[in-house]
Amino acid sequence: MNLSFSKLPILLRPFLLSLILSVFFLAFLATQSPHHRLKTSLIKNTRNPPSNNSSAGGLRIRPGYSSYNAYIERQLNKTLNPKLRKIWTTRDWDRKVRVFVRFFESLKQRNLLFNDSRALSIGARVGQEVAAMRLVGVSDSVGIDLVPYPPLVVKGDFHAQPFVNRTFDFEFSNVFDHALYPWKFVGEIERTLKPGGVCVLHVALSRRADKYSANDLYSVEPLVELFKESELVEKTLGSIRTK
Repeated sequence: MNLSFSKLPILLRPFLLSLILSVFFLAFLATQSPHHRLKTSLIKNTRNPPSNNSSAGGLRIRPGYSSYNAYIERQLNKTLNPKLRKIWTTRDWDRKVRVFVRFFESLKQRNLLFNDSRALSIGARVGQEVAAMRLVGVSDSVGIDLVPYPPLVVKGDFHAQPFVNRTFDFEFSNVFDHALYPWKFVGEIERTLKPGGVCVLHVALSRRADKYSANDLYSVEPLVELFKESELVEKTLGSIRTK
């Protein structure tokens, strides 16, 4: 694993949101405490994305979905693929857990993750990230995915997380590219994080992601713009390698 970070500035406001990307490390500081937004209002906004969502083409939603159900069905084609699930739970398991253990340990050393954090892994598949967090001492951690994998992963759609406002101290995801509605993906993170909570995202920039991706991200700016309740305070080059 190869990580490159610089020291965060002293935090003077109550809500820190940190994003760690495959190309950049971004730290956000909230300008105000998160609003108590209702999930129903997010659902109503499904057909009305923010006008700055594309940020001059930096974030593009892939066409071809006739309905939200069609999108879900395509995502399930990957999640329920028996060959992939066998790989995820056998030869892929130990390798990924080891990588994530080292990564989460590095976050603990930076005071971004703590043993008493209530943690969520978004789009957790079979729960390697959750297993890693528990191994480093974050026992109150769980994942969500369209297909549950007990006891590590519960059923949940990241466009409408099945949790009340201000539930988690820490949220992690590496599936931003699978979000059909990126503004809802981000909005749900901000809704369910507690004031002072931390979010870590791994995203791929400037390249086409896998065939099941629902969006393509070509620059950092459109992702930054989606975080309406946070301000960027740091951007640093960083990467994670799993091989």
